[in-house]
Amino acid sequence: MRAPFPRTARVLRHLARHEIRSLAALGLWLARRRDGVRPGDLTAPYAAAQASTLLLFGIAAGIETVALAVLLAPWPMAHLITLVLDVYGLVFVLGLHAASVVRPHLVGADGSLRVRYATLADLRVPAALVASAHAVRRYPDTGMVDVRDGTLTLPVGGQTSVTLRLTEPVTFVHPLGAESRIRTIHLHTETPESLVKALTPTRG
Repeated sequence: MRAPFPRTARVLRHLARHEIRSLAALGLWLARRRDGVRPGDLTAPYAAAQASTLLLFGIAAGIETVALAVLLAPWPMAHLITLVLDVYGLVFVLGLHAASVVRPHLVGADGSLRVRYATLADLRVPAALVASAHAVRRYPDTGMVDVRDGTLTLPVGGQTSVTLRLTEPVTFVHPLGAESRIRTIHLHTETPESLVKALTPTRG
């Protein structure tokens, strides 16, 4: 029997999945481990570009929690609701950073590429489909995960540093479950030259 609201159910399912993966990422981060990295993989990290921004968000959330605890002390229920929301916000920020650290971009030993952003994006590109890879600094005015006209943009700290073009489209699953066909990818990494070099032998 189909759910009465299939789209809503799909969105909720994906939101729950992101939350579970973020909590798992916190555990990996504290254990200094990375997710999905196999022997022979080249890692291309990207989290440093947003670390200071997320740190500021975390500090602001902590200050807000303390301030509201004092202001709402006479109203226990309001205090509890606000505390839960603030703690959730803090955990969300920490989870986003942790997932960004433990889920770097990867180039496999076979030349395949895995493009990731925290728990929100995970796109696998076979080696044979990488037509070109260039270290190009861009400052797109987009959100964290942007798809339009067959182009996937994953800025970190407001920038991307590598542009990839594919020989044919691949399917990208959006954070909430929708799908798009992608032929161009703009992503950020702290090591753009290393990533481009690792992908160069795969180009025909």
